[in-house]
Amino acid sequence: MFLHERGAYNTLYFTFYFGSLMVGPIVAGPMAQHIGWRSFFWLNVGLLGLSLLLLIFLFPETKWHRVHSDEIRNGEQDDTTTETKIRDGADHEKPIEVVQKENMEPENDALHDQYLHCGSPSKGQFKLWQWETISMKDVLISFWLPWKLLAFPIVELSAFVVSWSASCFLTLNLTQSQAFAEPPYNLDSQTIGFFNFAILIGTFIGLATNGPLSDWVSMQATRKNKGIREPEMRLPTMIIYVAIMIIGNFVVAFGYQYKWDWRAIVIIGYTAAGIQVAAIPAIVSTYAVDSYKPVAGSIFVAITVNKNVWGYGFSKFITPWVAESGFVKPIMLNMSLATLWCLFAIVFYFYGKRFRRWTAKSWVHKM
Repeated sequence: MFLHERGAYNTLYFTFYFGSLMVGPIVAGPMAQHIGWRSFFWLNVGLLGLSLLLLIFLFPETKWHRVHSDEIRNGEQDDTTTETKIRDGADHEKPIEVVQKENMEPENDALHDQYLHCGSPSKGQFKLWQWETISMKDVLISFWLPWKLLAFPIVELSAFVVSWSASCFLTLNLTQSQAFAEPPYNLDSQTIGFFNFAILIGTFIGLATNGPLSDWVSMQATRKNKGIREPEMRLPTMIIYVAIMIIGNFVVAFGYQYKWDWRAIVIIGYTAAGIQVAAIPAIVSTYAVDSYKPVAGSIFVAITVNKNVWGYGFSKFITPWVAESGFVKPIMLNMSLATLWCLFAIVFYFYGKRFRRWTAKSWVHKM
């Protein structure tokens, strides 16, 4: 994606990523009530089987490419903005000026490109094994790279902020039945499942606001910095969504504990959770990609591994802790940890360039 669109598309990614987790309870609630909770697991079996078939037969290797003499001339033109200078971690001593080729007339040589508008997608992209263009060393590096990236401060920040932002949303998944199935609510599984529509709506609010906002904030800061784009310019956008996250957690925790009207909990607390879980992970992950674009895919692997490890542990202790101590303590502690990691973004806003210099000569920039 173009640099000036990256925030919007990363928000779209997280909207679908976490939005799918919200659709699950919406479907599972009515199924559990009317045809039994086991039916939802059988639905998952069918969907996963369908996904496997689609991956095998309809999902080509997206990094596969033909090698021909014009590759260098025609490639590497997709990650720039018009007349925008970018200073990245690989070369911190002087800015690199790059110009977007979008909406410009093609070079004369391109008009005579023998490959232009010819041919069709290669069947080679669909082969299960593609050893012609990849070695076992490349495979091993792909497995090792996400772990190496977790040692980079910027990726580490992104991984932990995403993890705790996700856990604020995960709290609702794990506690909503505990809260709403008991008196004074006594709600059935279908109604509780439908409450997740509020979270889903929140993610779309996050999508509509954060992508354009974070890209706009970065562009304004770039203009003030005489056209020099720094990845840290995206981070101030977090302020709004961290405040929304805190408000949402307070409403849910105290609403559950003191039996507030369910409308307040769902409309304010659940919607706020959806907004922040679409926006905050998108901002910090885009920051990491801006800093280490050649390994963008591995960055998301590293973030996901970190998030899932924490999510597993969180899901193990949240339910018995709520039963023992009530809703306020566990939810407030989780919110405090999420806020703490987000506050570290202040340090990175002022010292992120220094952190990027530490990794400026790393081989990840040449991937």
